[in-house]
Amino acid sequence: MKISYLFFKICVLTLCCIQIAAAQNRYELNSEWYCNPIGDTKATGSELSSTDYSLKKWMPATVPGTVLTTLLNNGKVPDPFYGMNNEKIKDIYETGREHYTYWFAKDFTEKAKEGEQVWLSFRGINYSVEVFLNGQKVNAEPYKGMYLRKQFNITSLLADNGKNRLAVLVHPADHVGNPNGGQGGDGTIAKGVALQYTAGWDWIQPVRDRNTGIWDKVFIEKTGAVNLKNPHIVTLVEGVRKPGEEQDPATIKVSAELQNTLSVPVKGTLQYTLAGQTVSKAVSLEAHKTVEVDLPDFALKAPKLWWPSGYGEQNLYDMDIKFLTDGQTSDSEKVTFGVREIQTDWNAHTLSKQISVNGQKIFIKGGNWIISDAMLRFSKERYDAEIRFHRDMNLNLIRIWGGALPERPEFYEACDKYGLLVIQDFWMSGDCNGRWLDPKKKEDQWTRRQYPDDHSLFIESAKDVVKMLRNHASLAIWCGGNEITPPADIMHAIKEEILPEYDGTRWFIDYSNSDEMSYNFKGGNGDGPYGIQDISTFWAERTWPFNSEVGSVGTGDAVSLRRFLPEENQVIPIEMEGTEKVRDEVWTYHKYIDYANSMEPYGKPTDMEDFATKAQLVNYNQYRGLMEGFTAHMWDWYTGVIIWKTQNPWTALRGQMYDYYLDPNACLYGLREGSEALHAMYDPVKGNIMIANNTFEQQHDLMLRVTAYDMEGKSKRLTQVFNYIEPTSIRLIMSLQKSIQELSKEKGLFLSVQLLNVDQELVSDNFYWIPDAEGNYSGLQEMVSAQLEVEATKISDSEIIVRVSNSADNTVSFFNRLSLVDADTRERLLPTFFSDNYVSLVPGEEKTITVSYDKLKSTEALIEIGGWNTPTQTIEIR
Repeated sequence: MKISYLFFKICVLTLCCIQIAAAQNRYELNSEWYCNPIGDTKATGSELSSTDYSLKKWMPATVPGTVLTTLLNNGKVPDPFYGMNNEKIKDIYETGREHYTYWFAKDFTEKAKEGEQVWLSFRGINYSVEVFLNGQKVNAEPYKGMYLRKQFNITSLLADNGKNRLAVLVHPADHVGNPNGGQGGDGTIAKGVALQYTAGWDWIQPVRDRNTGIWDKVFIEKTGAVNLKNPHIVTLVEGVRKPGEEQDPATIKVSAELQNTLSVPVKGTLQYTLAGQTVSKAVSLEAHKTVEVDLPDFALKAPKLWWPSGYGEQNLYDMDIKFLTDGQTSDSEKVTFGVREIQTDWNAHTLSKQISVNGQKIFIKGGNWIISDAMLRFSKERYDAEIRFHRDMNLNLIRIWGGALPERPEFYEACDKYGLLVIQDFWMSGDCNGRWLDPKKKEDQWTRRQYPDDHSLFIESAKDVVKMLRNHASLAIWCGGNEITPPADIMHAIKEEILPEYDGTRWFIDYSNSDEMSYNFKGGNGDGPYGIQDISTFWAERTWPFNSEVGSVGTGDAVSLRRFLPEENQVIPIEMEGTEKVRDEVWTYHKYIDYANSMEPYGKPTDMEDFATKAQLVNYNQYRGLMEGFTAHMWDWYTGVIIWKTQNPWTALRGQMYDYYLDPNACLYGLREGSEALHAMYDPVKGNIMIANNTFEQQHDLMLRVTAYDMEGKSKRLTQVFNYIEPTSIRLIMSLQKSIQELSKEKGLFLSVQLLNVDQELVSDNFYWIPDAEGNYSGLQEMVSAQLEVEATKISDSEIIVRVSNSADNTVSFFNRLSLVDADTRERLLPTFFSDNYVSLVPGEEKTITVSYDKLKSTEALIEIGGWNTPTQTIEIR
């Protein structure tokens, strides 16, 4: 009788504590960390995690960050992104793992109130850790694997006085790989569940510490007795929808995991409020159990839908999901989501998959993404800038390459905001995981085919990543790996167990260039080619119908190159015949990809600046031509194309629309032009003029205007005709081949291809430069100077309007680069976003360009502009 009464009192007291608990409180431990190499640390984890142990001799640490980042920030190593500095840093393969094994320590103040539970959460470590708090070991079980989140209940380990010491011993990967020049070095880096590029690739040199460290965020979170985790929101949008219309209802399905930390059952309510209505469910939780609870489906009336960029608005909703006991919040999670549905179909004509959003088919114009920073120095601001660049290129998809990582929530938040669909690869590649015979690899293909060593860790990590990312509207497709499927047991777990149970709403591609994605009628690998190509190939030669990787060059201009090339290496790169190398070792080290003879028609470069200037002309044409050529055959040859690649996380000299420092080159603006939603274009093979419509609306009364200009600026109208075009389609208007060949044969010509709407507003403004009959730009090399009139007006704390005009007495002012520069140093201010750049103006023309820079309010800046035949000038901003 007494025992029962005592148990009753404990239950009542416990439930009262639950009610007292405050709502969720979460903060990041991201400052005042210190670290020390294990070789210089004699104390144990229990001793180090005592606040009595002095950290005075320890080095300030960067968390989140890697060991190499901390060493760089403390001046212990040179910047590995500059020149040959990476060669001056010791590689872990030579030093042994202990050299990059470090203790990290952090003091923080925290006490648990009555009824509170306090949690320590890691969002990513590399590669294995031992965690201590106030003299006690936190992780009783091993914690390893780069992509696995872990949460520990530290309530009982907190100090009574609230003064706590966290100590974390971080070990590098068990197999760091020999960086022998192969893709992923000798391949053994893939024995772990981690990044493969860190042992080197064809776009990066080896990362010396293999990204060892507490590389992602660390949180302290406070809840009541019930911890709400991994909320899941699924949106179902039936039928074919159109942007801008009032929508039929969409179905919202919500669930969440509930963890009862108590030794007694708990009753409560799981609920959320959306559009003024509350959806709830009574829940009874057994002691020390975690269960997933499904809430009733909710019909959201007149939903504001989320659309990919270029097709509609990126509407987002906020939801606060709560678990309450007796009306008080035990825990809550805030989720931002978009209402949309991804569909895929097999296009029997192209023999490839076709992607639809909300019932509308989308021609995919994508870019391959490696990682934001090779040393994992991630920030919300940098993610936002990089994804904004992709939006500004008129792309609608980004693919996350499988040799890197499952991208961070902040990346996906930016993609949600800017409307970029995402293909997320799981982390393996054909190079390391055995697809090809490779003499650089240490182990044979049969052995590499079974990498990683720990399949269960890979599967556990995959499940956790799905839970972390699945609520993002931008996440459209999961992919088993880069150019190879996972081993059979991992493949089965992902495809048949993890995705059906924890997601189930997205297309799963077994690997990146699978026949399931795009029928391979040509043989070979099913993607590529890579490197410089004649523009005609993009138009005339049919390739894989949904090409997951096709790419080209991407060298920046001279300003960009000087940021990481020492003065003695600021030279013209000259190819060494029969190799992929050039004579200058720094250009070779930074993975320069050759431009072949593409600059010769402009005149042989005289120095690095001239080389870089002419490279921009090639860059612009390459990426405009690539996207125009694929677009010209949409729904006939192709359902999509994904460029390899749009950015570099290191100072590499290939495949990038902007450099590591976020400075755009002409690739970005050529691609932006060729990817326009409504676009008039010129086929250089057949001389055809075509219109592409990548909107869901039929376009009426479009005026097509094609004008030729000679090198003196004299014009000849070649056609002016009204047109219409169906939604998501391509339309051939006419061939002007004979006229263009005749006008261009001596010195070449400029060709303006424009579309105007019924209000006589330009909706597409495309400007080509055509070579002479010998294939040379002889006229460009003889152009006279054309001075521009420029005005710059600040219209807000972050925007400038630049008005540029060319006198009617001038010739064409060709290929002008605008920059925003610091008034004192004349250095470019980055990142800056331009509504257009590398612009050309015909005689009598005026253009208005919007320049956006977030820190304009606190910066004295000037506009700088100059071009092929236009002297550089700086303009004060009014």
